[in-house]
Amino acid sequence: MTSMLDLALHREHGPIPLAGISARQDISLSYLEQLFAQLRKHGLVKSVRGPGGGYYLGKSLEVISVADVIEAVNEDTDATRCRGRGSCQKGATCLTHHLWSGLSDQIRDFLRNISLADLVVREEIREIASIQDQRVQTTIERVTSLLHD
Repeated sequence: MTSMLDLALHREHGPIPLAGISARQDISLSYLEQLFAQLRKHGLVKSVRGPGGGYYLGKSLEVISVADVIEAVNEDTDATRCRGRGSCQKGATCLTHHLWSGLSDQIRDFLRNISLADLVVREEIREIASIQDQRVQTTIERVTSLLHD
């Protein structure tokens, strides 16, 4: 979810290289490549190859929900011990299965009702993104300075 939010926040810069997301979010590049392959397969992102290439959103911010992203990368929001199969206790439903199943439904509904558009306008998210951008820029400037000294 973090990488998709980063992509959404930087969307006006054109295609975003995974290396930039990796640097800002401290997520390994190889892991991002796996995630973005899944996101692309589900139509949530599109890619541009070559110099200046990278990823951009495959749908509008308003249409992509948090649940869409989580489901695309095969993450689980199920709170039941049996993963919704009803086989919690030696193949049978446990006493609290319906409680946890109801919670799982509430979580899914909650996440379906939050879009990337809802998140990118939140001030606290924008402030954190700004700090991350500044941190990466400072690192680039230090490395460049070392190379030229």
